[in-house]
Formats: sequence, C-alpha cells, structure tokens
Amino acid sequence: MGKIKVTSCGDIDGLKVVEPTVFGDSRGYFMETYNYNDFKEAGIDVTFVQDNQSSSSRGVLRGLHFQIQYPQDKLVRVVSGEVFDVAVDLREGSPTFGKWYGVILSAENKKQFFIPKGFAHGFVVLSEMAEFVYKCSDFYHPNDEGGLMWNDPDIGVEWPIPEGMKLIQSEKDQKWGSFREYCGK
Repeated sequence: MGKIKVTSCGDIDGLKVVEPTVFGDSRGYFMETYNYNDFKEAGIDVTFVQDNQSSSSRGVLRGLHFQIQYPQDKLVRVVSGEVFDVAVDLREGSPTFGKWYGVILSAENKKQFFIPKGFAHGFVVLSEMAEFVYKCSDFYHPNDEGGLMWNDPDIGVEWPIPEGMKLIQSEKDQKWGSFREYCGK
C-alpha cells in the first residue's frame, strides 16, 4: 500500500479519513486521489459510479443529506478552500446510531473523508470560497432525498462557525426535520 494513510474516525465504524501520499518538488505536486486497489487493501471496497463538484462561498451550509432507498457511499474532498465536513450515523442497530464525526477538509491538507451508506452528510464553508468534490457509489435520485436539521440538539454537531458568520442555506435545507422525527419518536 503506502500510497494512502487511512484513519478510522473515533468509535464510529466505517467512517475513515484518507490522506494521500503527495509527491512534490519545485514544479508543484502530484498525488493519486483514488486508486481502487489501494482503497480495497485499506478496507474500502466500493465501486463509484458518479462524481460531483460544487462551489460555495463562506458561510454556505449544505446538509445534513442522505438518500433513503438508494443510499450512497461517498468519498469527499476539497480542491480549493476549506470546509468542516460532518457525517451522522443513521444505521439502525449501530452502537453509534445518531452520533456524528466532523473533520476539516481543505486544499491545503488534502484529506479525504469516506462516508459509507447509512450516514447523513453535510458541510459548512469556512474559507471565502470552496470547491468540494465527491464520488458516489450510486446515482443521485432526486425523489429519494432525505435530510436532518443541521443544528438538531439531539445530534449536537459542534460546528466551528466563527462568531459573526452569516449562514447561507437552501430553502430545502432550512426545512429538514429533527432526528426524533426521523426516528419516529
């Protein structure tokens, strides 16, 4: 292996931070962002079928999203700027059901975040602009969207939102329900 370093995320099974080996010299750098064999050897045996990219300005908060009938594994990274990226365990029966994990992803640190099926996902942009790219293991189905309130107290995500930062959300993201509603309690 050696081309990537994979770290498990706390006690939440399946979440992983992936750090590629970066080869740099006076011309710049080179890195492999994805190699199926290396990922498989590291325990991430997923076939990705769709790549997505978004650009967002400071304060944009996207999420917390998930697909209901067509869940997706995701491999996310930032190619410009910096975000705080979050995954929430929604796998029923999981010992960490309802727990979250967050990581700073940036063009500078080049970290990637692997989020398996069964998680809600979201991020907030901390830099002036950020370009966010991600691979998905299933296609996007617009009628299959689910979501949770980004600031649900039962989940308790500790977003590193600087004082005075104005959050920008889509209308849809402002209307997601609570974790309790999701659980039917």
